[in-house]
Amino acid sequence: MFPALIPLIPFIGAFLLMLGWKRFDRIGVTVIGCGSIALAAIVAIIIAMQFATNGEQAIVQHAGNWLEAGGFKTGFDFRMDALSVVFVLVITIVGFLIHVYASGYMHDEPDYARFFACMNLFVGAMLTLVMADNLLLLYFGWEGVGLCSYLLIGFWYKDPANGYAARKAFIVTRVGDTAMAIALFMLFQYTGTLSIPGLLENSTHIWSANDGVITIIALLLLGGAVGKSAQLPLQTWLPDAMAGPTPVSALIHAATMVTAGVYLIARTHTLFELAPAAQTTTAVIGAITLVLAGFSALVQTDIKRVLAYSTVSQIGYMFLALGCGAWSAAVFHFVTHAFFKALLFMAAGAIIVALHHEQDMFKMGGLKKQLRSVYWVFLIGCASLAAIPFVTAGFYSKDQIIWLSWSAAGGHVGFWLAALLGALLTGMYTFRMFFLVFYGEEKTKVHHRPGGSMMIPLYVLAVLSTVAGFIELPHTMGHVTLFSNWLQPVLPAVSMLHESLAMEWTSQALSALLALGGIGLAYAWVVKHPKGMSDFLEMPAIMWLRGYWSRGWDFDELYNVLLVRPFVYLSRINKRDLIDTLYTGLAAFMEWCHNVLARTQSGLLRWYILGVVLGAVAILSVLIWRIYI
Repeated sequence: MFPALIPLIPFIGAFLLMLGWKRFDRIGVTVIGCGSIALAAIVAIIIAMQFATNGEQAIVQHAGNWLEAGGFKTGFDFRMDALSVVFVLVITIVGFLIHVYASGYMHDEPDYARFFACMNLFVGAMLTLVMADNLLLLYFGWEGVGLCSYLLIGFWYKDPANGYAARKAFIVTRVGDTAMAIALFMLFQYTGTLSIPGLLENSTHIWSANDGVITIIALLLLGGAVGKSAQLPLQTWLPDAMAGPTPVSALIHAATMVTAGVYLIARTHTLFELAPAAQTTTAVIGAITLVLAGFSALVQTDIKRVLAYSTVSQIGYMFLALGCGAWSAAVFHFVTHAFFKALLFMAAGAIIVALHHEQDMFKMGGLKKQLRSVYWVFLIGCASLAAIPFVTAGFYSKDQIIWLSWSAAGGHVGFWLAALLGALLTGMYTFRMFFLVFYGEEKTKVHHRPGGSMMIPLYVLAVLSTVAGFIELPHTMGHVTLFSNWLQPVLPAVSMLHESLAMEWTSQALSALLALGGIGLAYAWVVKHPKGMSDFLEMPAIMWLRGYWSRGWDFDELYNVLLVRPFVYLSRINKRDLIDTLYTGLAAFMEWCHNVLARTQSGLLRWYILGVVLGAVAILSVLIWRIYI
């Protein structure tokens, strides 16, 4: 098997749909769109099995040369090692389930072929990113997912708000992409290569720990990761990205785009280990982001925006783990998060469709009896997100991060407290959403019930959101098996600072109690005492705080004041500078010439004859002058 086939197949599907969309009916589009991802998943599974049976030796394929200039040479080289196998399997399997779901969700969409073409392109770009054997090819996939996010977030382009959300996502993530590009230039300047294995091997010989150059490079790479993964301070684009169709939201949040930053840091972990300041900054950003996003999710009214802020918060947990040196714990939470977040987004989409595209949770309610199947899968997703103990995948991944945020070598009691606060907030906002949607009185009638193409992927993801946690079973004193052992050839084991089985169990019990306490508070808030809670929330100070959190802590307004308005102001001053005057003057001169010539078009035949005669006289005069003079 050839690893290059895995990203190539979705690309082929995308180009077939782009070029032949007029020739394919909806069935043909569905077969190409879903079938290409299914075929890529099958190839990925076969190669993963081959990888597991050959002693976990990396499989590398050179698919062709790309660039060669001076001493620089790079190609289309694809690598399948322990880390890329995990990401590829999640992307293809979850991506396939989302595509099947989308075939039902988008069935009445006029631009059905365009939608699946962009979705296939999205998956192909993400697979290129995680399978690249060199950073330039990784950057190609990195920019590819940025382009596809623009196309899909703004898919319904006739609404100006959707176009604004797409541009915002594209521009904000470009800030991080610019930082990452500078890091690549610096890496090539100092190491002479962009090959990932060669880069990681050479870096330990070129730089010592805390070297200023490697710290700057790691911080620039972190800037790229922060942009793509919507972490502080570039998190503002992700909630607005909910303007896209729900399958797009599921794909961005679960299998592609926002997890790219997690992959980048994990893949270049050696550089971050050489730059402890950058690694600590990663943990600080993750800890702050998970708390701020948790408070914002707590006061949202749009069901998809709750899940969007939830994604920002859960990616914050992954960044926290990466910053503490718990590399495999971050990747493990990526896996479980992909399952339950895809489940929640698609279940939310089923609710939205059933209520004739209503997204306001306060206009829902009482759906437990009307949408019983959706009720159960949504409950499973909420339980996994809130990390209900022992029976959900989210418990095993999130609680591992909470414990390691204090006990790992890069941990700190402040990180641990932030992670615990995040557990409380997650239980509150998750089940606030759940109770508002499914309990209470029915406010909007159910107009449509989701069919099999939408429900079957939800059932599969519900199972995965329950059992996936068992691939990483806790062992004594922080040592873990299965998943960590799988990643051991690629990612170093966590270095423990505090090893205490009693403290580990205490931390897990405390996080479980806080999660259950958050659920209890949500139940009292929404179901048991809604009137008293409503009166409390309508107090002036509380209303101001709710508005502040709801607007994402006013980061958008802050950026408008500090960046957008000054830039617009300077642009307006600069629009009449010398260069613009030259161009506007040239345009005005050409317009004057046009007006002069237009007056000769009088429509009178005698004037046209006179013009021809005068022209002939002028030409003859010139010829005679040249002959005799």
